[in-house]
Amino acid sequence: MSCILNIETSTNVCSVSVTNDGASIFNKEDHTGLNHNEKLGSFVDEALSFTDNHAIPLDAVAVSCGPGSYTGLRIGTSMAKGICYGRGVKLIAVPTLEVLCVPVLLHEMIAEENALLCPMLDARRMEVYAQLFDRSLKEVREIRADVVDAETYKEYLDKGPVYFFGNGAEKCMDIIHHANAHLIKGIEPLAKNMLPLSEKRVALEKYEDVAYFVPSYLKDFVAKKPKKLL
Repeated sequence: MSCILNIETSTNVCSVSVTNDGASIFNKEDHTGLNHNEKLGSFVDEALSFTDNHAIPLDAVAVSCGPGSYTGLRIGTSMAKGICYGRGVKLIAVPTLEVLCVPVLLHEMIAEENALLCPMLDARRMEVYAQLFDRSLKEVREIRADVVDAETYKEYLDKGPVYFFGNGAEKCMDIIHHANAHLIKGIEPLAKNMLPLSEKRVALEKYEDVAYFVPSYLKDFVAKKPKKLL
């Protein structure tokens, strides 16, 4: 196992965690708004001081790589790169929409075996950035910028239950009128939920080039052919 510093700044929540040998050993969160430039540095300093004081060598930094807020992702990525350069450790990129799925799966919020997960990030009005996964977190539909109406997810809803969550989901429930559509409230992308995803990438040795890595901004999915995340 490895000691990983996890950074999540893709939305208005700023969070940092440290995981070691499959357990979370440090966690800080701020839910008061877009304060990443004020909060992230102090959170990271506390996290690194914690590992140094406990003589735990840092092996990698994982950063939520989007889609998400341009400013938030830029701040998080810059911080992650700086630590990687300064400490000579590896960089890991974790897709934000996968991070959203982790608490839903870990806390068994879905009962049906054939259910699909649809994490959503708000993009104003009735537009969201969404992706579809099965319960094994296998991609069923790639990420897209969806203008939501009653037909947007009908082909999936007609086949079985679909659970919608994330900061773009609640506004869609007044439009998606289907018996198989379910809303899970209160799901946010948090650093502490990056643990299984970042550790999996360490096991697979799936690292990023620190010099050339850039996150997936929301604008990357507008007026372009949809692409798959890492």
